[in-house]
Amino acid sequence: MTQTEEFTEPAVRPRPHRWPPGDGVGVFHDVRQTVSETGHRRVCSLEARLTERYLSALDAAEADGRPPECWRPLFQYRHHPGVRPVQFALAGLHAHIAHDLVLAVVDTCRTRDCEPAALEGEFERVGDLLALLEERIHDELMPGPDLLRIADPLTHLVSTWSLERAREAAWTAARVLRQLRGFPAAAEEFAEQNDAGAGLVVRFLLTPCR
Repeated sequence: MTQTEEFTEPAVRPRPHRWPPGDGVGVFHDVRQTVSETGHRRVCSLEARLTERYLSALDAAEADGRPPECWRPLFQYRHHPGVRPVQFALAGLHAHIAHDLVLAVVDTCRTRDCEPAALEGEFERVGDLLALLEERIHDELMPGPDLLRIADPLTHLVSTWSLERAREAAWTAARVLRQLRGFPAAAEEFAEQNDAGAGLVVRFLLTPCR
């Protein structure tokens, strides 16, 4: 695969029918699918790798119930009546960035035998897509001011999460993980700790608010 190769296939497969309306995982998946299918876009290879990582997490959860640690809270709380749709969507977005994006960058570097710096342009393109996803989440899922009081715990939860900081942390983690490629044990430990740290944030974002 060359550095300029791009894809035109749909970025995300259709949601399985076994996910009923309101399912927390389905909430994130539906928003992601809608954004990914907006217009006729050229999909860069990093975005394709990102999608592969996301779909692998779904497959693992459906097959044996052991997705990456950061995704587990989303599956555990997917039917919790006290967790609002915007929380499910932001929690999924964080897992997608803090775990899937990190490994997607490393996967792409391994395939091309390059350093993360060579992927900065694609990383920015993916970042634009993630920003559009966050915007869609807020526009479609965040309760309006007539329903959301300033003291509502949901206001606090949503305001504590930053897409930009999550992206910056993902880029740093990917660079570190790539540098550890000659030390398999250390790389595996770092990846596990990064996954666990992402899981803590996801669990926080899924704090019941009603």
